[in-house]
Amino acid sequence: MNPANLPFDSEAMLAGLRTWVECESPTWDANAVNRMLDIAARDMAIMGATIERIAGRQGFGGVIRARFPHPKQGEPGILIAGHMDTVHPVGTIEKLKWRREGGRCYGPGIYDMKGGNYLSLEAIRQLARASFTTPLPITVLFTPDEEVGTPSTRDIIEAEAARNKYVLVPEPGRADNGVTTGRYAIARFNLEATGRPSHAGATLSAGRSAIREMARQILAIDAMTTEDCTFSVGVVHGGQWVNCVATTATGEALPMAKRQADLDRGVERMLALSGTNNDVTFKVTRGVTRPVWEPDAGTMALYDKARGIAKSLGAELPHASSGGGSDGNFTGAMGIPTLDGLGVRGGNGHTLEEFIEVDSLVERGRLMAGLLATLE
Repeated sequence: MNPANLPFDSEAMLAGLRTWVECESPTWDANAVNRMLDIAARDMAIMGATIERIAGRQGFGGVIRARFPHPKQGEPGILIAGHMDTVHPVGTIEKLKWRREGGRCYGPGIYDMKGGNYLSLEAIRQLARASFTTPLPITVLFTPDEEVGTPSTRDIIEAEAARNKYVLVPEPGRADNGVTTGRYAIARFNLEATGRPSHAGATLSAGRSAIREMARQILAIDAMTTEDCTFSVGVVHGGQWVNCVATTATGEALPMAKRQADLDRGVERMLALSGTNNDVTFKVTRGVTRPVWEPDAGTMALYDKARGIAKSLGAELPHASSGGGSDGNFTGAMGIPTLDGLGVRGGNGHTLEEFIEVDSLVERGRLMAGLLATLE
């Protein structure tokens, strides 16, 4: 089976993908994510998959697990793992409308990562239409909470990965047409400052501002960044009334490191920030963590297979470890051969200019089909 001969059609793929993109699915809106999962479940049911719905927890949406018909159904095979949540609130579609401009197509979540999820299903669809039976059974797992660290579904992802021989993750491809063979370690922290209230006009000096302490700590956290471990604060909330000295302020911080030992040191530095200063208490608590994923022999053998397929299709396929986490952190760290970054090329993820390169739908669709058709 030569994937170059499969009749992928970028316009047909865009038409199907548009329905997905215009169904907005921000992580914190469980109903919205579930609506997106419903659409994907219907598409896969039409393709002949057996669909299982797993209820959400912790306030998140649910999970879709689809198993495609195969003579070896139930044996270890290929897991395609993707998330259907995005960072874009409902209503973003009015600011970031679906639009095609030359070789680019724009929309919320189109790049991260609905485009990659959709081309994965198209690859399965094309192989089925060609009456080609893959050497291994295929399972697709779509989850609702990757953008916030996968707090509610890590156990499901790891359990499903353990039942399979390979994990393919259609997160966005690299700008150089590359794929991802490792990911940095990431930890999340919740920050809370607690001060003392007072009237901001009449008795300002009697108060102790939680916002002031939070601002001081943000600068301290940013200053901890080194080449080995970066630190950033991306969420801050504080105060309730402008005429009151703020009693509380909260935030979220994100250290990231290429090596687990560097992240472990970063974790120690973050936790050491807890304490009391000028009658304001600052508390740091650890949240979800993604382990470092360093490529092993199994992952590199999987990459070599993908590189060979890409070469047969007339393309180079470089690889690298990437910053920014994915659910590949978990499966790669488990020692299961994992290849990430198999999704679309594009850019400006998590912004109001998020786009994909339209040509990459077919190019990466053929690469995915080639992997599904040859892995054994």
